[in-house]
Amino acid sequence: MDIRAIGMGLLFAFIWSSAFTSARIIVADAPPLAISAIRFAIAGFIGVCIARALGQTWHLTRNQWRAILIFGLCQNALYLGLNFTAMTTIEASLASIIASTMPLIVALLGWAAMGEKLTPMAAIGLVVGFLGVIVIMGGRMEQGVDMFGVILCVIGALALAIATLAVRGAAAGGNLMMIVGLQMFVGALVLFVASMIFETWEFNWNMRMGSALIYTILAPGLLATWIWFSLVSRIGAVKAATFHFLNPFFGVAVAAVILGESLNVMDIIGVCVIAAGILAVQLSKQAPPRP
Repeated sequence: MDIRAIGMGLLFAFIWSSAFTSARIIVADAPPLAISAIRFAIAGFIGVCIARALGQTWHLTRNQWRAILIFGLCQNALYLGLNFTAMTTIEASLASIIASTMPLIVALLGWAAMGEKLTPMAAIGLVVGFLGVIVIMGGRMEQGVDMFGVILCVIGALALAIATLAVRGAAAGGNLMMIVGLQMFVGALVLFVASMIFETWEFNWNMRMGSALIYTILAPGLLATWIWFSLVSRIGAVKAATFHFLNPFFGVAVAAVILGESLNVMDIIGVCVIAAGILAVQLSKQAPPRP
């Protein structure tokens, strides 16, 4: 893995993790599904315009259209829509911790549903990672965490894991920014319909919310997604996914600094344990298989 790939991976992990803090700021003043639909529509328009300026086309391969539909539904509509909704009742740090378990869920589903073999290191990593989640959730439940919000985050993480398994290899074929832009429109359409059914559109537009929305559209929405697809094309999905072990650290750190969310000893221990489990699972995939 070269220096550029390492830099891309670190930047992706930080931006991706910071999205939970900006989302927490946004949903304090806007209905979560509606603002998510608006965010994706704006991000999609910007992404497609950039793609066209770069000479990219929407004449994509069947695999790429499949990736657009699956990622638009699972990542944007379900994963991000549910996380935005959850953060009306739970802290950004907890949402980021739950979301960071996605690589563990991918490994578990790959073994349980797709017959993929687990090395001893991967199996230990899964046990350790989920143990870290139990440690954190035990402490949070004693503090009276909203379990409905937690369930929404878990469903979102499952949706993203399923999408990750379903679209392996879809980054090949070029037109990456066009793919990023078009899958935003899928999420916008689904969440707009959901918002019209379940929400009342009441917004409290202010500088803090507006700044967080602009950041979320440009950084986690467009830049991080483009970096991820580019990183996967550069070094492969397995090596790229290794950077997910940094998400628990970045997620709780940004929430603590920007939002002032408190962390107790059990949170810190749980985050370290989850990160260790994720790293073990990802490193096991890079090890040569035993004969």
